Amino acid sequence: MDKIMITTANELEGFRVVRQLGVVRGLTVRSRSVLGNLGASLQTLIGGNITLYTELAEKARQEAYDLLVQHALEHGANAIIAMRYDANDIADGVTEVLAYGTAVVVEPR
Repeated sequence: MDKIMITTANELEGFRVVRQLGVVRGLTVRSRSVLGNLGASLQTLIGGNITLYTELAEKARQEAYDLLVQHALEHGANAIIAMRYDANDIADGVTEVLAYGTAVVVEPR
């Protein structure tokens, strides 16, 4: 994947925004499998980190992040500022994960 700078801040220290390209996003919708739910249910009996759900959440966030970067690069950005994640349940066991931010072109100060 091409190199792009990403921050949750509204600016990149040492750089100035020379062009704003607009909001970019990466969206994925994921569901838990029956086997995954069964395994996670067994993990809840023991308590602690439910690793099956942790892995699912991490994969969903990574996929949304990768799509965000791809969208920004398609618009000619070399940076994304004000990057955020959001997640919502669409149906029982189905979750959307959204990564979004502002695509910009920056240059060193």
